[in-house]
Amino acid sequence: MLYESWRQICDHSRDDLALSDVASGRCWTFGQLARLAERGDPPPGGLAFPSGDSAEFVLEVLRAWRWRGAVCPLDQNQARPAVGDLPGGVAHVKITSASTGPARLVAFTAAQLMADAANIVATMGLRREWPNLGVISLAHSYGFSNLVLPLLLHGIPLILAGSALPESVRRAARRCKAATIAGVPALWRTWLEGSAIPGHVRLAISAGAPLALDLEREVFDRHGLKIHNFYGSSECGGIAYDGSENPRVDAACAGEPVRNVNVTIADDGCVEVRGAAVGQTYWPESSLNLREGVFRTTDLGEIKDGLLYLRGRATDQINVAGRKVLPEAIEAVLSSHPDVHACLAFGVPGADPQRGETIVACISGQAEATPEKLKQYALARLPAWQVPREWWLVETLGTNSRGKLSRAEWRQRYLARPELMRAKQRGPGRFHGSK
Repeated sequence: MLYESWRQICDHSRDDLALSDVASGRCWTFGQLARLAERGDPPPGGLAFPSGDSAEFVLEVLRAWRWRGAVCPLDQNQARPAVGDLPGGVAHVKITSASTGPARLVAFTAAQLMADAANIVATMGLRREWPNLGVISLAHSYGFSNLVLPLLLHGIPLILAGSALPESVRRAARRCKAATIAGVPALWRTWLEGSAIPGHVRLAISAGAPLALDLEREVFDRHGLKIHNFYGSSECGGIAYDGSENPRVDAACAGEPVRNVNVTIADDGCVEVRGAAVGQTYWPESSLNLREGVFRTTDLGEIKDGLLYLRGRATDQINVAGRKVLPEAIEAVLSSHPDVHACLAFGVPGADPQRGETIVACISGQAEATPEKLKQYALARLPAWQVPREWWLVETLGTNSRGKLSRAEWRQRYLARPELMRAKQRGPGRFHGSK
């Protein structure tokens, strides 16, 4: 099914430019890609592991499709997972981002993969006249669905930049007269500060992490370019997309549900997704939150006037003496302080287990952002019980490989600090003495 769809694209656009690799300086038409895909042996065991961000990644996918093999994309130098014998009909395996726990495998049929690509192309309005600049990982669900599948199943040309550095983006953009760029917030910030946003970008997309309103507004004001916030998940592909022409006024707004995707809110407040693009199952162990065309997320949401608003993650809620608070509420207040560059809030075990957790604020900012100043600022804007009791000042809160600020990672780092480990060894009641 996948290879037949690719052949139809080739028959229609055989002599059109399909793929450019800036690093190597090489280009391929659809016809040339088709001829290269016909070469090579079937993937060992019927499963291909394309990796990297070069043209070879695309060709390895095509060769696997040709031999009716399955594809499991990997980041550069990522170890191959133990996949085992896949269920019949599985054409693709994604490795989840592990943002809510250990990484898991998600199995997809060809029809589910094709549905996600069709939904994205229709919702975002991807066009052949606006080639995709490939600056994000082709292996991630976001990159595969927004770059690789539109190329192979819809004929949207792809220009591989080789790097997300500002100069690489500028160099890649010279290859076309109009372009689409899919990035993550951290990259958009880098490109803005590095004066690397090309003037002929026609479509700008951001996913992988929440897009800050100030960044969205600044790009719009300086470049007249609206960055469209995109919300999705490895388990189901695209979920919601902000297709508006002007910057949002509410950072919680994820946009309208993607075409052909049904989004509802469950009784516990979590977002549920239904549609033909929802994955088949987790593999090798199934789960009740992904089955029969339904993916139940751990994201808390609200639907108003046809728009989806994300209210935090159920698994991130902090329990303070029996009362629950979402870290996003605390982060929103602290982030509004002029001396704060970035912040994360999370809960850690308290000295008295019966009192629940202690709220920790991890802050990067100016030297003037002292714990006492931030505490007084928070007290004026939050209920006292929601104000962090522990303040951890760090130089920077760098994003991970997927452009995300990971509370889980920073919580783990906090708990592993030598002074905390020594405090725990001294016994109860002295766990949280260090600021």
